[in-house]
Amino acid sequence: MTTDFRRYDIDALRFLVFSLLIVYHTAMLYLDGAAFHMKSSYLTDALNFPMVFINRWRMEIVFLISGVSCAMMTQTSRGAFLRRRLQRLFLPLLFGVLVVIPVQPYCEGVTNGLVEPGYGAFLLHYFGGYAWPAGAFTGWKTSFTWNHLWYLVYLLLYTIVLVALQPLLAKARPLFTGLRGWRLLVLPALPALAATAFLKLRYPETHALVKDWYAHTIYFTMYLYGWWLGNDKGVWQELARLRWHALLLAPFAFTVYLGFDLVHSENLLTWAAFGSWPMRNLYMWLAICAILGWSHTLLNQPFAWLPWARQAVFPWYILHQSAIILLAYWLVPLKLGPVLEPLLILSGTVATCWLGTSLLISKVNWLRPCFGLPARPGRNLAADTALAAN
Repeated sequence: MTTDFRRYDIDALRFLVFSLLIVYHTAMLYLDGAAFHMKSSYLTDALNFPMVFINRWRMEIVFLISGVSCAMMTQTSRGAFLRRRLQRLFLPLLFGVLVVIPVQPYCEGVTNGLVEPGYGAFLLHYFGGYAWPAGAFTGWKTSFTWNHLWYLVYLLLYTIVLVALQPLLAKARPLFTGLRGWRLLVLPALPALAATAFLKLRYPETHALVKDWYAHTIYFTMYLYGWWLGNDKGVWQELARLRWHALLLAPFAFTVYLGFDLVHSENLLTWAAFGSWPMRNLYMWLAICAILGWSHTLLNQPFAWLPWARQAVFPWYILHQSAIILLAYWLVPLKLGPVLEPLLILSGTVATCWLGTSLLISKVNWLRPCFGLPARPGRNLAADTALAAN
């Protein structure tokens, strides 16, 4: 027998954080100097500070929330838990990589002038191991890419590691759950600081799974923190108590971090890095503490939209970046202006995710498991309150 405990604040926060990805990835089209699969002609560096402000904690909190959700699942054995997670995550990953993702390298390659137009011929080459011109699209060397679905790959890996080491990791739980006051706001940032100091320059983040040691250290640590947090009421009450402290300290840490980084980039080993690295990771953890504390205070109630949101989050995540890139592929050449173009891409992406999930995915029984939804024919999206993704 398996039981999931519902936490309204975690359900709401998961949907809000994943929704933020849509805005963030849309903004990447317009951020000057940042690599992305497509680029608008209306580039600006005005987005730099807001994007850095979000970027330093956005994926960390996603993995932490995933860990919290896993902790809320009770099961008869570790094997049962692992089978359940594999069933929930592997099929959406496989379907997404094979069906949803390929439009992204196609649009990127055609825009770069290194892939011939014609989606059917592209797919034959893409799945046939064709030797692409250098730089045709992200993943051209292997003729294959998972793009934004790297999160599912990493989550699967961390789940396997968690199951394998669960007895050992459970014994270490009190080291985290016993933290109170300033210790809770500072000490959990230290492993991330160590990863930054010893791994970041040598193993820059790639999302390629292999040798991505800096990213693995950061994200698995956050995933483990979430699993330790779980249903521990004491830590959640402390996070709620400290929410004002975290909210006020996080912008201060971010300002100091930027001050160091503006002198010399954090990706260069200079004297400024020894100030930048600690403040970067302190800001990351303070921001997460503020978000968790305030969400536990304000969002832990049964909002009417939550049953829909907890089901929509996984399909929206799988669909959103392909929708953004496809819409940019169509709209960027039209030169619609720096206001109308992003508004159309953002609203079109939301509409695609909304309509695709509500009118197609939720209603076609064989499609539901491909997007992380339980196969329950005759149920509409709003009526189904089972957990879709963690």
